Amino acid sequence: MKKREAFRSRWGFILACIGSAVGMGNIWMFPTRVSLYGGGSFIIPYLIFVVLIGSTGIIGEMSFGRATRSGPVDAFGSACGRRGKRKLGEGIGLIPVLGSLAMAIGYTIVLGWILRYAVGAFMGTTLAPQDIDGFAAAFGTMASAFGNNGWLLGALAIGMIILMFGVGKGIEKANKIMMPIFFFLFVVLGVYVVFQPGAVEGYRYIFRVDAKALADPVTWIYALGQAFFSLSIAGNGTLIYGSYLSDEEDIPASAARVALFDTIAAILAALVIIPAMATTGTRLNQGGPGLMFIFLPNLFRSMPGGTVVAMIFFVAVLVAGMSSLINLYEAPIATVQEKFGLGRVSACAVVGIFSGAAAVCIQGIVSGWMDVLSIYICPLGAGLAAIMFFWVCGKRYVEEQVNLGRKKPVGKMFYPLCKYVFCPVCFLVLILGIVLGGIG
Repeated sequence: MKKREAFRSRWGFILACIGSAVGMGNIWMFPTRVSLYGGGSFIIPYLIFVVLIGSTGIIGEMSFGRATRSGPVDAFGSACGRRGKRKLGEGIGLIPVLGSLAMAIGYTIVLGWILRYAVGAFMGTTLAPQDIDGFAAAFGTMASAFGNNGWLLGALAIGMIILMFGVGKGIEKANKIMMPIFFFLFVVLGVYVVFQPGAVEGYRYIFRVDAKALADPVTWIYALGQAFFSLSIAGNGTLIYGSYLSDEEDIPASAARVALFDTIAAILAALVIIPAMATTGTRLNQGGPGLMFIFLPNLFRSMPGGTVVAMIFFVAVLVAGMSSLINLYEAPIATVQEKFGLGRVSACAVVGIFSGAAAVCIQGIVSGWMDVLSIYICPLGAGLAAIMFFWVCGKRYVEEQVNLGRKKPVGKMFYPLCKYVFCPVCFLVLILGIVLGGIG
């Protein structure tokens, strides 16, 4: 039997998981939510939910993957196989795998936009429009049906090349380079913004606590959604990365580091974007692609040294996006390897060709595509993985797997917290997303 690939070092694994978590949610949504829901009044519940999910869901998915040495299909099958229903479990396991593939296809389109703007920052085209309407028109053309074919295929090719090198030489090595670059560049931007006139108003807003906003259930709902989706809990990427871990690794400690650095990334983004908007006397109330591809480029154009700022910003966003993209593709690639016996390169080629064709075709509907996935599939995948591990596998099995590699066992409250709090939270996110049209 061929030996399963593995991460070569603890920090290689941690950086890969940080890379999977640090993405567009940190950059184009977290600062907006902080701005819309009272600054520190939003950050407080956000941190509470990060601690909850980091100390339950992330640990569970990592441990589940390591315990079964497989992706979601075989992991779910193994759980249900304990009760004589392996085929049922494998069928359910396809949900997070297909969800990961669909999310990766949509994310490929977004990364194509980012690649185009990153290269354009150096070529002079990104900041070429003369006003906000010009930036909006440029983005609208790019984001239309078949409007960015070459760039999205280029982004996909880069991701697949990294994945073809495997876990240690590809995913781990790439994240060891990309994550330090991301944090370094955002720190540079943060230092730059500090010295811009008017930035202090942005900092004052970020750290103020509005009692009314803090008491508003809406603030807590969107803080939950932000934390849940930012930490990449979906029953696929974190689980598959966990399957490449050795039994000597302390998973709860690794999960804590992932949650910490993901939070640092989100706070860094807020410390750059909100004060930058404040320098023009503008309150940040536009999130999503509009913020990144219309409002921020327009802002950079008016700032001293704006061209350099745009270069740094879009390169940082590109490496963050690429680290998330390779995580999203890893679960479907590993599943193709496991189920069809293909080699690494062949599996990447099959998934890459299919995904490239699909991404080119759905460019005009990518927003709705991603909304459906984030509202329905991601929380459903997370909830199903949680049920499989914490309910189907049982307390003894869970505690044995989580405590592997630890000097001190997890506390008595760990299992009840996972089973009776985290599992319902997954389905609460699903229900709230359906009712409110998305909270992630």
